[in-house]
Amino acid sequence: MTRLIIFANGIVPELESARRLLQAGDFLIAADGGTRHVLALGLFPSIVIGDLDSLTQDDRRRLDAKGVEIQQYSRDKAETDLELAYQYACTSGYREILVIGALGGRLDQTLGNLSLLTKPEFATLNVRIDDGVEEAFITRGRCVVHGKPGDIVSLIPWSGEVRGVCTEGLRWPLLEETLFPEKTRGISNEMARETATISQKSGLLLVIHHRQAESSQ
Repeated sequence: MTRLIIFANGIVPELESARRLLQAGDFLIAADGGTRHVLALGLFPSIVIGDLDSLTQDDRRRLDAKGVEIQQYSRDKAETDLELAYQYACTSGYREILVIGALGGRLDQTLGNLSLLTKPEFATLNVRIDDGVEEAFITRGRCVVHGKPGDIVSLIPWSGEVRGVCTEGLRWPLLEETLFPEKTRGISNEMARETATISQKSGLLLVIHHRQAESSQ
């Protein structure tokens, strides 16, 4: 099955970097105001989900003219637009979900978007937030980060301590360590090669990978 891409209403710092994340055949969803990012890329989503409070009239006209499906919810809903998009993704059977535009802007929204990564139903799925500059995801056992030497990788224990953390390919390796949410032991490590492996024995670990800027030469 193709990947499902959700565009959220956060900040996309480099539009062309975000474009490079897309692949032919991706199924595109816009979570309300995330529509602006899809349209800025010269594309149209297959479906727009949310209360539409961030959708401009001009964007709505363009969507209607293209025949894009709209799932509109009440502004009194209990979920954010991104959570509604996640619910659609899970019921559609996608195994790989990439969210673009879920970082930056309002701090409460950013923290909420990161918290959504811990949903139990995501345990067997590949769900990542990425804007082309930074990617963030939750790992529950073992993961691999692909990047370049010098990229920043931070490991943040989420909702409790994380035990038995081991890393390979990072400048400062961790070996069977426990990371605590009130300490900054896992912040600002660096990739020593193009891949880094992270594993743990228990807990939820938030991995944030900040890519270096592309050289202009």
